[in-house]
Amino acid sequence: MSESNASEPVDHEAESDDNAAGQEGQDPEVALSDEGLAQSQEPEDPLAIAEAKAAENWEKYVRAVAELDNVRKRARRDVENAHKYGIERFAGELLAVTDSLEAGLAAGEAADAGALREGSEATLKLFVTTLTKFGIEQLDPHGEPFDPEQHEAMTMVPSPDVEPNTVIDVIQKGYSLNGRLIRPARVIVAAPSA
Repeated sequence: MSESNASEPVDHEAESDDNAAGQEGQDPEVALSDEGLAQSQEPEDPLAIAEAKAAENWEKYVRAVAELDNVRKRARRDVENAHKYGIERFAGELLAVTDSLEAGLAAGEAADAGALREGSEATLKLFVTTLTKFGIEQLDPHGEPFDPEQHEAMTMVPSPDVEPNTVIDVIQKGYSLNGRLIRPARVIVAAPSA
């Protein structure tokens, strides 16, 4: 056998090609397909990448603008509803005062003056309580020092018993809403002695 091997010509180039393929562990067709894959994984055209990114950003922008427009419309609608129906709870509380006044008028023909006065006082107390529930405070500054930010002086009267610039009489009570003046109290103030 060794003689037959020796007599056959040996193709060294074929062996080197087989060894190269064997060393890589792949046959030649697989090696060609890997080269094509490597070419396809190369980065794409930078212009195409930039255009794709620009399209994506444009879509995000359009969605953000639409969402912002929806938020504005919702906020406008909420403000309109607040203006229309903001005093709904307050109005509901005032209905009890209205009912009390109507009951007083209905009983007025048959009632005496004392009963009418008691009914009026109860209705006024109910009304002031309702105002207080909603942050409306009554300002009755009788006996307090005059405050031009809270009071409106109608006149000044000399009064020896009272300190000068003290409110001695309240013509019309004032009101504030959560600390903000709605109407100043109209008052008569003690004048300084001459």
